[in-house]
Amino acid sequence: MTDPTPPAVVLLSGGLDSTTCLAVAVREGFAVHALSFRYGQRHAHEVDAARRIAARWGVARHVVVDIDLRVFGGSALTADIAVPKDRPAASLATDGVPITYVPARNTIFLSYALALAEVSDARDVFIGVNAYDYSGYPDCRPEYVRAFERMANLATRAGVEAAARGETALRIRTPLLDLTKADIVRLGLSLGVDYADTTSCYDPTPDGAACGHCDACQLRLKGFAEAGATDPIRYA
Repeated sequence: MTDPTPPAVVLLSGGLDSTTCLAVAVREGFAVHALSFRYGQRHAHEVDAARRIAARWGVARHVVVDIDLRVFGGSALTADIAVPKDRPAASLATDGVPITYVPARNTIFLSYALALAEVSDARDVFIGVNAYDYSGYPDCRPEYVRAFERMANLATRAGVEAAARGETALRIRTPLLDLTKADIVRLGLSLGVDYADTTSCYDPTPDGAACGHCDACQLRLKGFAEAGATDPIRYA
């Protein structure tokens, strides 16, 4: 008998995109195993946001993993490097890879997600990457997602056993990949997402207020404006 509530792993950062992605997984009938990371990011308020969101949505399990990507540095999010502010919106995805890119972050996160998927008997891993309104990160592109999915099915027991049956074990699900930020906001609102729970800012104040000027804030504000909605979070 097929499980009426099959498990799925959802990478949950506490931001707008990942929360919308979680809502999509719930709508599709999955029992969500949410996975968040405390990785030395300067915007660690997002872990608290992820906990609130996981509780609100009644996930089956919420795992918060501690890793320290500060040992590598190389990013304004994990090193003593200024976060870019007020970059022209038109240049966000055309000026090359920004300094807020964290080296190999999505590859690291998805690798942990594969491990959780295997022990949870999940075939679906959801990640809220977006290749339309984004900051130019190489690990948000569709070709990256396709390549990781191929690797996942080669590198896991679940993948090998499924291949022997002529099946595909693991799917990397990217329901937001081709949506604009406005489309994502509209989708989330239609699914009952309370965006007041979320945080997107790369450089928030100590009490968690968003700066309103980093790439993440600019894309978020643009999305709400184009969706004809009001962003409910606090801005400094």
